[in-house]
Amino acid sequence: MAEAWIGNTFRIFPGKYGEDPVWGSARDLKYADGQTVNEAFTSKPSQFKTPGLPENVSPGRKGLHGAIWFETVYQDSKDRSGKTLFALYHNENYPSTLPFDSSTGKGYINASWPEGLRGPSSAAAVCRIGLMRSMDGGESWQDKGIILEDDQPRMILKPHNTSKTFAGGVGDPSAIASGDYLYIFYGEYGYPGSYNDKTYNPDLERTGQCITIARILLKDLDDPAGKAKRWDGKGFNAIWNGIGQPVRNLQIPKSKGGGPASFPSSKFYWGPSVSWNTYLNCWVMLMAKAEGPSWQGNSIYISFNQNKDLGKADNSQKWSKPELLVKKHDHTLWYPSLQPLNTEESKREKYTSLKLGQEARLFFKDIQKDTSEYSSTFKVRFQKNSH
Repeated sequence: MAEAWIGNTFRIFPGKYGEDPVWGSARDLKYADGQTVNEAFTSKPSQFKTPGLPENVSPGRKGLHGAIWFETVYQDSKDRSGKTLFALYHNENYPSTLPFDSSTGKGYINASWPEGLRGPSSAAAVCRIGLMRSMDGGESWQDKGIILEDDQPRMILKPHNTSKTFAGGVGDPSAIASGDYLYIFYGEYGYPGSYNDKTYNPDLERTGQCITIARILLKDLDDPAGKAKRWDGKGFNAIWNGIGQPVRNLQIPKSKGGGPASFPSSKFYWGPSVSWNTYLNCWVMLMAKAEGPSWQGNSIYISFNQNKDLGKADNSQKWSKPELLVKKHDHTLWYPSLQPLNTEESKREKYTSLKLGQEARLFFKDIQKDTSEYSSTFKVRFQKNSH
């Protein structure tokens, strides 16, 4: 759930947009407004508006391919009107929507391709992360292109990829500003090298996954192509489509079931959502936990980073060991985030999912056998440790 305050108006941007040969094309990425948080979140379907978005282009052409979801909206602090927005989007493609182009090295080869979420007849998707810009508060958007991706050599194929998740790629991002940079937290699902079915090593795959961080200068958001850098273990030195290193403290040890994302029995954290907490004076991260094929997992975890300046030394990597926040037996929980409450403080401080106070609402997707809905059953209240 991406959102922003445009003046005194709280604007939310849920939904999916674009072509998808497995799940069907969608035009559900819309926006709704409210003078309060609750007004926006309780908007009726008829009250949502459709923003101007670029059309998908055919394979082989430069432009938007596949479906997108807005995951974070960064508001340009230099624009006093609050109308200059940058939307970080999760993008999914398949060999059919983005076929391999040997002249550019982009796209995917439809050979030994792994199975997708809808069974043997469906293909696994590949996720990428892109950026759009709006100059009118989100009423229309211009695509600035893909800023993080994994290319074909890093796709994990048959016979090894049996998890019914992704063939590889980077996705499910969250982004926050610290200093001169936008820091992007995302799931890494590719092989940390060139995949080869003869030399494949599951232990090597595991070491290169899953929650990873990249950054890009705020001044480069207007023209971001090729300018994001990934953490490589020592600094933000790896290129935008290179091989980075995940946050080690957010990896589940092999002794506790941690494993490669391509295995159906592996456990790993994914879907990070990061916010600055003004009460705790630290960063807070929520994440889901996969424990079975097709992203099965019934718990949500939380982690903290007390270093406000993420650009100093390895501060960006100093996250606490994840702690269990919510567990619901016989449910599958996805996409957790903290959201503002309907209070005067939220409106005064312009709280969003990127900045919150002592109390917040917990959102997540709650999937059961016959139902799938976004839930906001819980309120979270933080309390400082007196010791």
